[in-house]
Amino acid sequence: MKNLAYNARWVFMIALGCAIFALGFDLFLEPNGLTAGGISGIALIVVHLAPITTVGVATALMNFPLFFFGGRKIGVRFFVGSIIGTVFFSVFIDLFAALPVIETEPLLAAIYGGVICGAGLGIVFVNNASTGGSDIVIRLLKMKYRNAPLGTISLVFDFCVCAATGLVFGDVSNMLYSLIAVFATSQMLDMVIYKFDFSRVAYIISKEHKRIADSINYDLRRGVTYLYAQGYYTGNDTKVILTAVKQGQLADLKDLVVRIDPDAFIIVQDAHQVLGDGFARHSHDSL
Repeated sequence: MKNLAYNARWVFMIALGCAIFALGFDLFLEPNGLTAGGISGIALIVVHLAPITTVGVATALMNFPLFFFGGRKIGVRFFVGSIIGTVFFSVFIDLFAALPVIETEPLLAAIYGGVICGAGLGIVFVNNASTGGSDIVIRLLKMKYRNAPLGTISLVFDFCVCAATGLVFGDVSNMLYSLIAVFATSQMLDMVIYKFDFSRVAYIISKEHKRIADSINYDLRRGVTYLYAQGYYTGNDTKVILTAVKQGQLADLKDLVVRIDPDAFIIVQDAHQVLGDGFARHSHDSL
């Protein structure tokens, strides 16, 4: 029953990401001849040159060879998730094509379309899936270039699609606006994948370090590390508490420290992708 609920949530999140991506594409990008790159951008070019099918159908047809060649190197769950994502994306992109077009300036369309598409794509990637096509290529490139952010890899690939879009539509302005959309997509993609995983790292200096450390360990159930330091002015040796907490625990941490020692010195820093016990676990195919 637990696995059923987990898989149902997984499929729902993939569907949600695909729906958001398709919404940004249909409402902002396609009506203005813009693209967020990827297979959907290539499909837009194909439909423009040979209007015998829809963008959704063209996207699905181009995905099959990519699934065939990329399937061997992709994990089973990602492979299945990508098939699910491809189906949902193809359905949503044709379904939302019937919605009234939002009339706006190309610049605003590029920004908002790119942001919305990037948010949707990020949700899909975070759930270990893809919308197929170029997403599979990008994921494979990520496996090779481990230190490159996923958004950067996507940006390079989609830049080429934008250049082709500009040539096909015969409009340099269109290409430049598409580049804005691609940049917005890549930034939002990285933001969803890497920067929305908020945690906090706190450094706490106090004479009551033992009581504070015990309280963090037992009340907040977070690990504590002592850093040995020396005060510059007093020259006294002291222990600095280092701990990582979830965003929702930050207020509790500060209340806990101040309750024990109102004069404690607290330094809080942002932390992204905290890995270890109580947080996310690192795996070879992590984004």
